[in-house]
Amino acid sequence: MQEFIVEADGGSRGNPGPAGYGAVVRDAATGQTLAEAAEYLGVATNNVAEYSGLLAGLRAAHALDPAARVHVRMDSKLVVEQMSGRWKIKHPDMKPLAARARSVFPPDQVSYEWIPRERNKHADRLANEAMDAGAKGRQWSPSESGAAWDAAPAVPEPSGPPGDAAAGAARARAALAQGRTADRVPPAAAPSGTDSRAEAAREADAVAGTEAVRETGAVPGAGAVRETGAVSGAEAAAAPPGEQRLPGTAGEQRLPSTPGWSAAPDLGAPATLVLLRHGETPLTPQKRFSGSGGTDPALSAAGREQAHRVAEALARRGTVQAVVASPLARTRETAGIVAARLNLDVTIEDGLRETDFGAWEGLTFAEVRERHPDDLDAWLADPEARPTGGGESFAETAVRIAAARDKLVAAHAGRTVLLVTHVTPIKTLVRLALGAPPESLFRMELSAASLSAVAYYADGNASVRLFNDTSHLRP
Repeated sequence: MQEFIVEADGGSRGNPGPAGYGAVVRDAATGQTLAEAAEYLGVATNNVAEYSGLLAGLRAAHALDPAARVHVRMDSKLVVEQMSGRWKIKHPDMKPLAARARSVFPPDQVSYEWIPRERNKHADRLANEAMDAGAKGRQWSPSESGAAWDAAPAVPEPSGPPGDAAAGAARARAALAQGRTADRVPPAAAPSGTDSRAEAAREADAVAGTEAVRETGAVPGAGAVRETGAVSGAEAAAAPPGEQRLPGTAGEQRLPSTPGWSAAPDLGAPATLVLLRHGETPLTPQKRFSGSGGTDPALSAAGREQAHRVAEALARRGTVQAVVASPLARTRETAGIVAARLNLDVTIEDGLRETDFGAWEGLTFAEVRERHPDDLDAWLADPEARPTGGGESFAETAVRIAAARDKLVAAHAGRTVLLVTHVTPIKTLVRLALGAPPESLFRMELSAASLSAVAYYADGNASVRLFNDTSHLRP
């Protein structure tokens, strides 16, 4: 099941006065903006504008996926409390708007959270843009919006070589943003292989979940909408075998299928594994080997504080449906803190334990280099090599992690599951999802209490959606 965050706002310059609303739909796992909506309402009150923004945001989310779970964030205490059922709706103008909002999704698919205004800047900006457009006698246009670019991205824009999935998605967004005012690209618009929108679509579709922009006009009753998202299963299936239809081209331009592209029907919601590295232990700041064969340290005070912070962040997202942990003390303690905040139980999975580092347990890298230089060199060069003293090789760890992954994906199809585990298991899951070589383990930085996410689809493919996010640890 997909999970969206809807942020909505509305305002009136006079209350009542010239009014407008703004709404944005985000992917809950990555924070990526999927759709924006805004509209000038004419003369209305603040409350009407806020409810109208909520309705537009829910409708935009519904247009993306009617089966999605939605977490609404607004800075209107009134709307949040009334839609949560804690306050009664007394004003006659509010009742029909609230009823329409409740009818968009089944009630058990939507949750609400109040946030301070400074955390709702994207939707607030859209609402003001809509009111500014109304003052000039016209409606808000998606192509004129600056809200998405003013808002701080949840994940830094990546850069990298051709073929790097994250960098490709970033280039796709840039290329599509430059060309989003054009309704379609005729085949003769550019020489073969140089069409920026075609190139953008190819790179974006290399990531599960195309980020191509489609100008969709208005969601009924929701003002103008700009949507960013994947080509639907129906659209993909409509293309002839061996071809992929570009969004927005109405069949005028097609691209040959390549590995990783699919014209198959919608595979349904993936199993999403949210990967949480445990909080700090006394060994973490000292960068000592700490696997499954050592002293099994508990969290430090700093580690417990990190666990509480990630618990609050996950509670705000409201998307985790189950918690699974490695059997080691530091992961069980981290998982217990998070699960208590989410009102969930913790299941232990032995396959998620850290690698056994043998005689290196408790030592720093420099100490291992000094005491066991030949063994260390062999370990760095060969995934089959074991640490000194009969520890576990990375190849053996990968087999164990893959088996645990398959078990969890089968048990949680279509759900979002938090796995509280360690450095090597998380890096291995990411490596396997990307099809990267074993040496890639040494090229990933993974911080204590960081979040990563991988989605697993029914056809066996995987999509890395997040890696080493520590934004929740900052004040």
